[in-house]
Amino acid sequence: MTTPTTVNGGVSHWHTALGAPAPRPALDGPTEVDVAVVGGGYTGLWTAYYLKRAEPSLRIAVLEQRFCGYGASGRNGGWLYNGFAGRSAFARRYGRARAVALQRAMTASVDEVLRVCAAEGIDADQVKGGVLEVARTPAQVERLDAFVAAEHAYGETEVQRLTAAEAARRIAVDGALGASWTPHGARLQPVKLVRGLADAAERLGVELYERTAVTAVHPAAGTAPARAVTEHGTVSARYVLRCTEGFTAGLPGEKRSWLPMNSSMIVTAPLPASFWESAGWAGRETLGDFAHAYMYAQRTADDRIAIGGRGVPYRFGSRTDNDGSTAPRTVEQLTGILTRFFPAARGVAVEHAWSGVLGVPRDWCSTVALDRASGLGWAGGYVGSGVTTTNLAARTLRDLVLGEHTELTALPWVDHRVRKWEPEPLRWLGVHGLYAAYHLADAQERAGRPRTSPVARLADLVSGRH
Repeated sequence: MTTPTTVNGGVSHWHTALGAPAPRPALDGPTEVDVAVVGGGYTGLWTAYYLKRAEPSLRIAVLEQRFCGYGASGRNGGWLYNGFAGRSAFARRYGRARAVALQRAMTASVDEVLRVCAAEGIDADQVKGGVLEVARTPAQVERLDAFVAAEHAYGETEVQRLTAAEAARRIAVDGALGASWTPHGARLQPVKLVRGLADAAERLGVELYERTAVTAVHPAAGTAPARAVTEHGTVSARYVLRCTEGFTAGLPGEKRSWLPMNSSMIVTAPLPASFWESAGWAGRETLGDFAHAYMYAQRTADDRIAIGGRGVPYRFGSRTDNDGSTAPRTVEQLTGILTRFFPAARGVAVEHAWSGVLGVPRDWCSTVALDRASGLGWAGGYVGSGVTTTNLAARTLRDLVLGEHTELTALPWVDHRVRKWEPEPLRWLGVHGLYAAYHLADAQERAGRPRTSPVARLADLVSGRH
């Protein structure tokens, strides 16, 4: 339950738990580099890391508006797993075989992140316990079965369909009728990962500039190179890579490129051993469900439950709430999910609530691109699956920048283009209408509707999520 001591905002619990990082210097004037990376989150840091390892002679600068991990990389649920945005859409547009190749690359990326953590000595509380997703209504069971069949069709044959009893042996979620489990997932502390990655990149010689907001990005023109404009000076580079995810809409010309979708989290006080004896969760699996407005959760290293979901999904005009403050009704919604899943957690203190934004393309498909003529590149639109996808995106950007033709550069998300979001107020009305429909559908299904609500099917069709 919320108390007067519940922290609301302040970026995230993950940052608060570690304390404020030592600030890195801001850019101190105009400069020239080989590669300028805009954004000091996972995408930007992984890209700089892999580029510098592949070609140590490159001069690489990362430009971050606040501090590394300030955005979604420091606010997410800590799910390192192999799901990615837009698989069905990629299969329809580019063929199933290419979508399968992308899925295989995503699965391999889970272990790649863990490999780098081991090689660089990054302790991010990582535990590869897999991903458990539960169904708590008959309609959710219908979607569970369809999900498992689809995963198998894409080659993910290690995904298991669990009975209610089998699911309870992993995590005793109240009312669970069944679940899926895949080994391709790990729990981690997001800020420990982002700080460790920033340190690793810096050790290689990457220049990290914090408190350096990029106000505009310009393509190469004539003999002039591409440029990232900041209040402290302009950075000229052969390539400028935009790795800004949910903050992309703040750049000139990008207002309607990716919608900054809001996601919120709460974290409990540490729970006693008696709770864990009944709940299980010994494998430290990440936990999700098959609701339309789905939840995501983890058991933290210090035995808390961190749980998230959609609260206020979108703010008019693509605004972002930078300090992470969260509406009281959202905290209540997330607390309600927590106690429905784990009645024994009723009354436990909620110590922190926070929010952040993720990037959502109009077709819900993540993308990676590099235009060699203009010198501009980008990656993002992860739709909430970015902890792993950023790693794959970064290795792909590395190969594109180095001009190498690899299995990664042949994946179908490379140079995938999508139309822009509708202008306001249609954008605000549409997103809020969609999530109202999803919440209504979930309520109908909890009330006993045995099949997926047609309201949700229509919302999926309109949104492009299907």
